[in-house]
Amino acid sequence: MNRNGCKKLRVIDSHTGGEPTRLIVSGGPDLGDGPLPERLRRFRNEYDHFRSAVVNEPRGSDVMVGGLLCVPVDRTCAAGIMFFNNVGYLGMCGHGTIGLVATLAYMGRIEPGEHRLETPVGTITAVLHENGEVTVHNVASYRVAAKVPVDVPGFGRVHGDIAWGGNWFFLIDNQEMDLTLNHVESLTAFTWAVRQALRAAQITGTEGHEIDHIEVFGPSKIAGVHGKNFVLCPGKAYDRSPCGTGTSAKLACLFADGKLHEGQIWRQESIVGSIFEGSIKVRDGQIYPSIKGSAFVNAEADLVLDARDPLCMGIRA
Repeated sequence: MNRNGCKKLRVIDSHTGGEPTRLIVSGGPDLGDGPLPERLRRFRNEYDHFRSAVVNEPRGSDVMVGGLLCVPVDRTCAAGIMFFNNVGYLGMCGHGTIGLVATLAYMGRIEPGEHRLETPVGTITAVLHENGEVTVHNVASYRVAAKVPVDVPGFGRVHGDIAWGGNWFFLIDNQEMDLTLNHVESLTAFTWAVRQALRAAQITGTEGHEIDHIEVFGPSKIAGVHGKNFVLCPGKAYDRSPCGTGTSAKLACLFADGKLHEGQIWRQESIVGSIFEGSIKVRDGQIYPSIKGSAFVNAEADLVLDARDPLCMGIRA
């Protein structure tokens, strides 16, 4: 902190298929050295103003996903990471992990090869390829229910699959909606209405966890690409990337339907045209997705937290 009472946070920004990630590399809160779920609880309960300061306006935006770089408990891991957005915290973030690996490489902390990473939902591995692409081997993913009906005011009855890919998803097969940037407003209105209807109907993931990601999918018009999606994230911003955890949930549903087998590649297009490649491995009856994509560092900055600024800790609802 300088003599004017200003504190600085060092951040590195990247984007993965158009979806931004802002990584705090120094200056963040001291959360101790306990297990990451314990540190995440402390972050949420005692230092949530740091989350808001980093990703909310006026420094950030609704689409920004933040990550706090942590010293891992397991020192065989290259890093620990806690992801957050404009309204709260994420158990896992696929695009953010790809951005994390690209940023660690940019910082000179890792070389091409496989690396272990600690997250609040478990340890994952990621491969930094020689060409800069990143493959994330995600946590076990699964579908808990298929074609679940929910009555959505203004839209009628909608059916979707409930699946876990590191976050909870409601995946809606809709071949008629135009999944293009020209229709972002109508897609947002529809998916937000679905989320509110799920909450009102008390339709949840396991153990009552809120389904806070809504995905609409249909065919892609790109040759060799199997599907296209629109994903609404918890803070009502849409995912510019094909969504790593959403693609993981999608792969779990495809496997459950017998439409995807080990070794097959599924290519998923985002609303902006970026593409992830997904595949699965089955171990002990569980499905482990792998997602490959690219991220690019596009900024380094010091965020200045000036105690005199009434909006220093971000604009919060």
